[in-house]
Amino acid sequence: MTTRSDCLAMDAADALAGLRDQFALPEGVIYLDGNSLGARPKAALARAQEVIAREWGDDLIRSWNQAGWFDLPSRLGDKLAPLIGAAKNETVVTDTTSINLFKALAAALHIQAGSPSSAGRKRIVTERANFPTDVYIAQGLSSWLARGVEIRLVDSPEDLPAAIDAQTAVVMLTHVNYRTGYMHDMKALTARAHSCGALTVWDLAHSAGAVPVDLNADKADFAVGCTYKYLNGGPGAPAFIWVAARHQAGFQQPLSGWWGHAAPFAMQAEFRPIDGIRRALCGTQPIVSLAMVECGLDLFAQTSMDAIRAKSLALTDLFIRLVEDRCAKHPLSLVTPREHARRGSQVSFAHPHGYAVMQALIGRGVIGDYREPAIMRFGLTPLYTRFIDVWDAMEILADILDNKKYDVAAPRDAVT
Repeated sequence: MTTRSDCLAMDAADALAGLRDQFALPEGVIYLDGNSLGARPKAALARAQEVIAREWGDDLIRSWNQAGWFDLPSRLGDKLAPLIGAAKNETVVTDTTSINLFKALAAALHIQAGSPSSAGRKRIVTERANFPTDVYIAQGLSSWLARGVEIRLVDSPEDLPAAIDAQTAVVMLTHVNYRTGYMHDMKALTARAHSCGALTVWDLAHSAGAVPVDLNADKADFAVGCTYKYLNGGPGAPAFIWVAARHQAGFQQPLSGWWGHAAPFAMQAEFRPIDGIRRALCGTQPIVSLAMVECGLDLFAQTSMDAIRAKSLALTDLFIRLVEDRCAKHPLSLVTPREHARRGSQVSFAHPHGYAVMQALIGRGVIGDYREPAIMRFGLTPLYTRFIDVWDAMEILADILDNKKYDVAAPRDAVT
């Protein structure tokens, strides 16, 4: 049986322990929601003050050139690239995940429509359990811009290979499922898609900064993701889009704004896309938010994704073991895979009163979150989550469950 002393010893031996000191974490809080909103790097406050007071306040519009504002989406994309297995000039940080997904899907369908061997394909394959906005974006794209496109919703990961066939134009999947933490085999599914002539669009919202990703080695085609979860870029921070170098010359998307123009300040009446990844940009960028993203990315230069993954698996193994040992008599069901190769960096348990239990935990300073149906999610971020945090959180959870210290009649918050 693991003890609290064991957890303290694991923290003392943790090679990543010093990174926690670079985050602004409030006293008395065990933060286990990094899969929804990452904690604030301490450096972000000073960086925000610098951007607002000096770059904007003193230098004004000159900062587009002097402070490198204009090149920030590309520079951040290159800084993020090693975390997702991308090469230089394949990634930009811009817009939201949903908007970038719209661009990537539209581009993939456009490429397929222009290919003699794929012109008749009109099917997007995805999971019914995918993050809802991903499905909504595909539905909206089909209704407005790509009429006749069929969206096939697959009910289980095991059924995906068979669902990808000669009628499939695009396979759109989230690498790590937001609800369960299930992680797909990107290499195998991409190979399956390519063997059928389909292209892949991967959503890395719950992967980037949490698990090792190698887009180029796995021969993926397009990817998108957010920066405000495990990358700690701040609430609503700009997302990213990755386009494999081999697709960039043919990459076209309907949001053809001036930042993707070959000569934006020539003010020409006709759109002429710039060469390379910057053609994925659309309009003027949110500079203050972009600047915060860099503070989160800088932390990853002090470690490696292999080290992060090793600690993530140790944390999630411990979490699962402690819940099942300490709360065995309660109706908790593990929905996250036990198998390491199929697990992201979160643990999800179902409970008949999951929302009420989670609210009780939050009231006691243990912050996770809730997703329907009846699922409590706990995001374990190796950069700042300690083993002792897991132990103490389990003690509080056990007390809440053992003594029924939760209110099933409590009204629900707008954000759960």
